[in-house]
Amino acid sequence: MAPIVIKISGHELDSPEYLAEFAEIIRDLNAPVVIVHGGGKEISQLQQQLAIEPKFVDGVRITDAASLALVEMVLCGTVNKRLVRTLVNAGVNALGISGVDGGMISAAKLHHESVDMGFTGQVTAVRVDVLLNLLDASMIPVVAPICLGAENNFNVNADHVAGAIAAALNADRLIFLSNVEGVLKDGALIGTLTPEDVDRLIADGTIFGGMIPKVQTALDTLDNDVQQAVITNLTGLRQGGGTVFTKASDS
Repeated sequence: MAPIVIKISGHELDSPEYLAEFAEIIRDLNAPVVIVHGGGKEISQLQQQLAIEPKFVDGVRITDAASLALVEMVLCGTVNKRLVRTLVNAGVNALGISGVDGGMISAAKLHHESVDMGFTGQVTAVRVDVLLNLLDASMIPVVAPICLGAENNFNVNADHVAGAIAAALNADRLIFLSNVEGVLKDGALIGTLTPEDVDRLIADGTIFGGMIPKVQTALDTLDNDVQQAVITNLTGLRQGGGTVFTKASDS
């Protein structure tokens, strides 16, 4: 059975109630699962406490030298272990891991035409055998998006890490869990989106900020043998709802 890759955003990862519900849903899924998590909310909070201004471009965090150790601490430590603890206590055979462990995910510096992205990276390779070995052992990998570089680690946007893992595994589905039920326009859920739709909605401001890397990654994975990409919330994960991305319109 092809695995499902689920990316859980950082918006609610400090909520015990949210994590408990998420763990129950994962426990009841009848499929192999890989979980990738963010942690941006808590990273930004800690940056502000240390008088470091959080900076973003196109919805992606700029990781400067002062922030790299902080980001590793939050993602690989606090958030990862909290999530794993909740899953294990709910009866899920979860194992916390980062992209650095086993050289599972390699990355290089993410280049931007006008901004120095610092230690923010982009995925260059995935050791799919590491993930398959864990899945074969009936483990659920819980992946922090810190990835292996030649001279330093890189902070990689968790949406992009989830997309790379889904492509490497030829996943059945890539699900982006958000704090909204999907992509909304005037408060209403958009059930399906094509690449042309996405371009138009980014241009008119309907899709903005952190939703941009989600939708772009969702579309990219469809070109890499992932059968379906979805943005939804916990209710949608449980019931099969959300915004579904397709390669082209039916017309």
